[in-house]
Parts: sequence; structure tokens; C-alpha cells
Amino acid sequence: MNIFLKAKHWQIFLLSFILPFIIYIIMVVTLVSNFMNMQRGISNAPDTYMIYRLFTIFPIIILIFMGVLYGWFWSVAVLLQKKVPEGIMMKIKKFKIFFFYNICYMLLFMSSFFFIFRAINFVEYIGPSFMLYILPFHFFAMFCSFYMLYFVAKTFKTVELQREVKFSDFAGEFFMIWFYPIGIWILQPKINKMIDEEE
Repeated sequence: MNIFLKAKHWQIFLLSFILPFIIYIIMVVTLVSNFMNMQRGISNAPDTYMIYRLFTIFPIIILIFMGVLYGWFWSVAVLLQKKVPEGIMMKIKKFKIFFFYNICYMLLFMSSFFFIFRAINFVEYIGPSFMLYILPFHFFAMFCSFYMLYFVAKTFKTVELQREVKFSDFAGEFFMIWFYPIGIWILQPKINKMIDEEE
């Protein structure tokens, strides 16, 4: 995971945004092309086949994006702990619990794409009340996500300032991490500098 701390901001940006975006564009162009060929009678590929491709490729896009993003979160929050000044207690166990909960929830969410595709009428089958059971887990995953942003920003600022910090000290970093595509261009060079100074 130390590779995320040493990586340049443009490398992380390419992996987490440009690569998934290129895959997405290829997927959309392919689906539109197949649909137009069907309309012209050139291709007789069924609609379900195109939908299947959509539900197969879309989770891959999410996996690439979330893999890089969560790898970066873990690197900053956990691997930078060795640079936190002595005497400052960081709730690293709490972060790890929320981190792995979100990963499990994300994997279950993506696997549901395939379940939905195979059982189109699954909502009617299990009943609309099923969504009421899902909502608490979804809201808790959202809470975990915000806590991860909070913890990563706090860890970064604690290491940078070498003292205990309040939210007002790292509010800017919190929002930069929230708006990750922009924030990575500002935060990652500072992280690179921290690692270079250590080495």
C-alpha cells in the first residue's frame, strides 16, 4: 500500500478517473453501436445481451475507482500513523472497522447487479418492504464513508502540523478529500514530500 503514498498525483488521477472513464466510454459506444445495428437489422443481438454486458462492465468500473480510492484512504490513514507524534491517540481500530464494513457493503451491492439481472422481478418477489431492511445498512455505509474522510483528513493534518488538531484545522483537507478529483492534486504532492523527507 505504500505505493499510494509514493505515487504522483497524476498517476492516481489516471488510475482512479481516466481509466474508468475510458472503459465507460467504450462500453457506451459499444452499446449504442449494437443498438443502432439492431435497428438497421444488421445485428440480431437481443436486448438482454446488451443489458448483461452493461451489468458486467459497470461493476468493473466501480471496482477500479473504489480500489484506488480505498487503497489511498488506507495508505494515508494507516501507513502515516508512524509519523503521528507520540502522545496523540488516533482511533485507528474504529477506522479499520468502518473501512472494511464499507468494502463488504460495496461488494454485496455490486453483486446485487447480477442478482437483479437474473431476477428482473425480484422486487415483486420479495416485496417492497425489503428496501426498508436495506436502508439502515446503506445509511450506516454513508456514515462510515464520512468518518473515513474525517479520519484521513485528520491523520494527514496531524502529521503535517505535528500536533493534535481540531476539525477547524483540517476542514479544508476534509472537503478536498470529499471532492477527491480536485483534492488529490493538492494533497498528494504534500504526502510525497512527507515520504521523501522520511527517506
